[in-house]
Amino acid sequence: MTGPDMNAPIRKFAAVLTAAVATGGLTACVGAFNPETDPTSPVAPRVQALVDANREYPRWADFPKSLEPEPEPAQIAAQVNTLRVTGGALTGEVSRIEWTLNEDPAAFAQGVQARIDATPVAPVTQETAAEIEEFARRTRERGRAPPPVPRR
Repeated sequence: MTGPDMNAPIRKFAAVLTAAVATGGLTACVGAFNPETDPTSPVAPRVQALVDANREYPRWADFPKSLEPEPEPAQIAAQVNTLRVTGGALTGEVSRIEWTLNEDPAAFAQGVQARIDATPVAPVTQETAAEIEEFARRTRERGRAPPPVPRR
């Protein structure tokens, strides 16, 4: 056999093997849904009584009812239409945004730097930056390893 038919037996074997493994895995899980209590255990009667008493719990009837009334179909339709209108307006706003930079990147960077430079910086901010640098310098100094201890 040559060509595309050569892999057909391998695919069939793989499919059968996958099905067998999946079936075996599901069969192994069945025991987890029907656990048995060890009858020689001293607490076995109490455990079995609790299991039997709570076998049907929880039931849908035990869950609390919703306090809010269900919305009418007309209310849901109105909310959906509101979302559609809002989405359309948002799409219009997004379409007006210029998403690409059509100018020279260097000129754009210079413009941004000019806007930053035009914004006054408070002297307190400048002092704070200097204090941070001084703190970092002192911390680096303290972080140096001590000189080696003479071994003689």
